[in-house]
Amino acid sequence: MRVENPKIENEVLHLIGETADRMGLECYVIGGWVRDLFLHRPSTDIDVVVVGSGILLAEEVAKRLGKGAHLSVFKTYGTAQVKRGDLELEFVGARKESYTRDSRNPIVEDGTLQEDQDRRDFTINAMAICLNKERYGELLDPFDGMGDLEDCIIRTPLDPDITFSDDPLRMMRAIRFATQLGFNIDGETFDAIVRNKERIGIITKERIAEELHKIMLSRRPSEGWILLDKTGLLSLIFPELVALKGIEVKEGRGHKDVFYHTLKVLDNISENTDKLWLRWAALLHDIGKPKSKAWDPQAGWTFRNHNYIGAKMVPKIFAKMKLPLNEKMEYVKKMVDLHMRPINLIEDTVTDSAVRRLLFEAGDDIDDLMLLCDADITSRNEEKKARFHQNYQLVRQKMVELEERDRIRNFQPPVDGKEIMELFHLEPCSLVGELKSAIKDAILDGVIPNDHEAAKQFVIELWQKKKI
Repeated sequence: MRVENPKIENEVLHLIGETADRMGLECYVIGGWVRDLFLHRPSTDIDVVVVGSGILLAEEVAKRLGKGAHLSVFKTYGTAQVKRGDLELEFVGARKESYTRDSRNPIVEDGTLQEDQDRRDFTINAMAICLNKERYGELLDPFDGMGDLEDCIIRTPLDPDITFSDDPLRMMRAIRFATQLGFNIDGETFDAIVRNKERIGIITKERIAEELHKIMLSRRPSEGWILLDKTGLLSLIFPELVALKGIEVKEGRGHKDVFYHTLKVLDNISENTDKLWLRWAALLHDIGKPKSKAWDPQAGWTFRNHNYIGAKMVPKIFAKMKLPLNEKMEYVKKMVDLHMRPINLIEDTVTDSAVRRLLFEAGDDIDDLMLLCDADITSRNEEKKARFHQNYQLVRQKMVELEERDRIRNFQPPVDGKEIMELFHLEPCSLVGELKSAIKDAILDGVIPNDHEAAKQFVIELWQKKKI
């Protein structure tokens, strides 16, 4: 079958094929680019498999592409990469692989195209298109990947038990592709994931995290997390999330299933933002509920301080899952800690002081926090949902008014520690910090404006009255 698609008539692909012909090599574009070609998805990364040396072909292609082409050779892996602008070409020699039970690193040998296709993870990623002139555009699809594309199925080319046992990361990839593409996992393939789930233990946490990020950035990330749960992988890689599952009933009163509520919040926020770490904050916003759950005969089930408990859990979860322990973790921790604050502003009388304090603590992340709070409204009562959304709009309006007037976001007390020491002839000590905090609190409480002269007069009067 010859592929009829305008994207095949690509000058770079023709150049690769012509170069291969000159060198007497067979070459094919294979994998994700071919899959996405038929799915009409954009793809700038092109994988080229060569029956022979992929490195030698890459070197010649880089020369012919000329200025702006950058070649990187990875001799250990027998691969090479050529980059030019947004275009990224990966070259590898056709190979066959065999595995030992205790490692996902294969023993690699030179192979045929068929053997290279045999080692691919899924049928939809095993399709190849010939780039040699005489057969240019010919599709080689030994496992009916086209049929699986049409049926929206994720299926392994060979025995799924062998595929997943050899490289357990492929179980994560199956779920990731199903989530990204909106496909179903073939029944035999799904059952093999269940049988081989314990093998995920030989995969590094970093590689698992990469797949989780891709699931999180999908249109409906909840589908991936549900598949992880149904296959049993979730309890192995993220037991804290599994702990959210279930409903407990006492005296006829139950609580919502926090696991499915969390996934609804995640999907809600994903409709409004592509920010990866805000999506992670949505996934973790109620992670402290199992530890805080308590029964109160009057109030029913309560989850007091679950935001605070959850925020304390975030660094430990990030460390265990090899997620970054930097400002990204701090951001997620802050979102989890603060996500109940706007709700409390709605339930109580909204005071200027409370709004100022929230603006100060959230800083530049206040808009993200409000997005999270909006996403957290998952009630099936449409009237209740509309009322909460409307109340949040009132809080937003109050924030805008106060920010314009008081410039609270990320502010520093207008009288700093150095000036306080000069005013009162102090050496560096805890009293300086207490005076700075008193100024900050006075501004946040609306006692004085966010102004240097007002703050200076306030701290002088405070000193004179010896209230510190």
